[in-house]
Amino acid sequence: MTETTVVLILVVITALGFDFTNGFHDTANAMATSIATGALRPKVAVLLSAVLNLVGAFLSVEVALTVTNAVVKIQNSDGTPKPELLADGGQALLLIVLAGLVGGILWNLLTWLLGLPSSSSHALFGGLIGSAIAGLGWAGVKWNGDGSKLDGVVGKVLLPAIMSPVIAGVVAAVGTWIIYRITLGVAKRFTENGFRWGQIGSASLVSLAHGTNDAQKTMGVITLALIASGEWTDTKNIPLWVKIACALAIALGTYLGGWRIIRTLGKGLVEISSPQGMAAESASAAVILASSHLGFALSTTHVATGSILGSGVGKPGAKVRWAVAGRMVAAWLITLPAAAVVGAVMWWIGDLVGGLGGALVVFAILVALAAYMFIRSRREPVDHNNVNDEWDAPADAPKATAGAAS
Repeated sequence: MTETTVVLILVVITALGFDFTNGFHDTANAMATSIATGALRPKVAVLLSAVLNLVGAFLSVEVALTVTNAVVKIQNSDGTPKPELLADGGQALLLIVLAGLVGGILWNLLTWLLGLPSSSSHALFGGLIGSAIAGLGWAGVKWNGDGSKLDGVVGKVLLPAIMSPVIAGVVAAVGTWIIYRITLGVAKRFTENGFRWGQIGSASLVSLAHGTNDAQKTMGVITLALIASGEWTDTKNIPLWVKIACALAIALGTYLGGWRIIRTLGKGLVEISSPQGMAAESASAAVILASSHLGFALSTTHVATGSILGSGVGKPGAKVRWAVAGRMVAAWLITLPAAAVVGAVMWWIGDLVGGLGGALVVFAILVALAAYMFIRSRREPVDHNNVNDEWDAPADAPKATAGAAS
């Protein structure tokens, strides 16, 4: 087995690891409101979300084919890797990809530990941008498109990050207001029960949409690595085994459930009722599916959070915890640069050691830090047993129960 093959295997394992963290990090986007209102039991909700994420991963490849080429200049316009990055079996490109993935994973794990619903997409893009800058200089990043379409960091990342939660929030706010106007005077028990059934359908649609958008990002990264190492030549399609592996990884992560983030979205922002939950989930699904069709790799976390906030604004008399929302926005703002810094540092370490040894050191750092954060999470565990406990307003922290799993 050659050095390049070993590095490629490390990249594939790390990419699937990112997909796994993406799954449990973003389960809340689809199921937090359904769990909070009691429309679905926690374990049933994450199982349903996992199955639909699995199905959604096979429905489209638009995002997968554009994810890396949209923000970093490591490919030609036809999708093939830059010739200057293919020396020694493409190890230069593989190190950039590996370091970028490590940056994304570590940010995902840190925000999960803190219970903050930050963007897995921005973590991935940030990691790749940081490693590309470290390896290729500032010119290695595609900051803007050529003017013919929305492209680059500005068009594919920043504008969707700003617009998507606003659009989703407005749609959810209007939808919630209309729902409460229509059902004015109807007994609460009828509206709650009816909309809980509606929530199941709308939450399922969000999970399906999440699979069509997020699972593909890792598909694109793995396919690029395979092309760089000479194991794949078709730049227009994704290998079937890559589709299956990424779909299974994100589905498994989803099934485990990111209970800390589910709790923050379901209980920390707004006290959700079933009509609000259905409006929020419907708005999220519409925005995510539209972006997948257009090839925009937006953040499903931003969309879901905007929708939940919008549902709170749209409900007369609802209490929105703006302090919690403020902390989320702060995490959003630093996600891309923080992941970029980690990606750059990982590239520097890998390049300093050099070759296979550098890749192994970077991978070892990832494993060590991931293990530390997992062990740290055991101190204040959150799981399906306490995810719906009342939000502790003074401390804005979830109540833990001994022996639970995060």
